[in-house]
Amino acid sequence: MSTPILEIRDLHKSFGGVAAISGVSLRVQPKETLAIIGPNGAGKTTFYNMLSGRMPPTSGQVLLEGRDITGLPPHRISRLGISRSFQINNIFPEMTVRENVEVALTAFYGQSKRWYNLYSNNTEIQLKADVLLERLALLELAHQRAGTISYGDKRLLEIAVVLATDPHVVLLDEPTAGMTPDETKRVTALVKKLAETGEYTFLITEHDMEVVFSLADRIMVMHRGQCLVIGTPEEVRQNREVRVAYLGEEE
Repeated sequence: MSTPILEIRDLHKSFGGVAAISGVSLRVQPKETLAIIGPNGAGKTTFYNMLSGRMPPTSGQVLLEGRDITGLPPHRISRLGISRSFQINNIFPEMTVRENVEVALTAFYGQSKRWYNLYSNNTEIQLKADVLLERLALLELAHQRAGTISYGDKRLLEIAVVLATDPHVVLLDEPTAGMTPDETKRVTALVKKLAETGEYTFLITEHDMEVVFSLADRIMVMHRGQCLVIGTPEEVRQNREVRVAYLGEEE
């Protein structure tokens, strides 16, 4: 097996003596899509917060390409190659779709102090933005104000902003939450297409099991702050513990 791009070793997080995460270990391989599922309160958000630097673990390690990034702040972790989307849209509604991506690109390339007069005059930034927008099927909306586009397109725009940081590992947090069935299908297809390029490693939390089984190479099921099982979609689907803990079947 190849060297993992992301390795989590015996991760713990407690709040006032109450364990939110208890001994989670995980090895994520390059270019794979790993879904993290579990009931509300299973610890998924806390786990993501530690991976992205928004919250330090109580103990344990997070390694990115063999480098210990445990407890580093979010901006440093992003620079090293882990970027995250959120359940709530994190875009500038008054800017155009293209401007949102251009601002992210300008900040990533270390020119954020001059973004207000740079991105609109930088051909390289504009071209990079258009490439990302085309990948997310948003190029036709490039000149529209971000606040006026559909909810599904806003989620896609946020993914484009995440990809502007040139991440090695992309953390998607409920990417289809609140979408219509048609929007869900569209976003799922585009994420799948991105995964198939082999350029990104995805971690995805998601409640829609149809989306999970469509995208995931492997699935980690969390329950009460612990890893209940890790396996292929079919292994997870057939696992009795998962069906009891997550799908609500009776013992």
